[in-house]
Amino acid sequence: QVTLVESGGGSVQPGESLTLSCTVSGRFFGSYSAAWYRQVPGKERELVADIAKGATSATNYADFVRGRFTASRDNAKKMMYLEMNDLEPEDTAVYYCNARLPTLTFWGQGTQVTVSS
Repeated sequence: QVTLVESGGGSVQPGESLTLSCTVSGRFFGSYSAAWYRQVPGKERELVADIAKGATSATNYADFVRGRFTASRDNAKKMMYLEMNDLEPEDTAVYYCNARLPTLTFWGQGTQVTVSS
């Protein structure tokens, strides 16, 4: 079992950048697949980026963030990151990190990102 805590959210203007962090506690984080999701009120939680387990940590991105966001993980430090550049008002949401095994999924509490002029 792992516990996830997001940090780094805040309010920025369009075009600015933020980097979110996810601190993971627990064992064997390297064995978990990981991901970043986001959710706005009234809508379903949507996938932002998925980071595979393993040495390559291959990452897949949602079309709406490809080229602007970079997701990464550091298994030794038990950390995940989401670097967000060129933010748009449509990126306003609560962002969650996620770690999962085939039969278990763990979520952080979320961190608010607001993009507004």
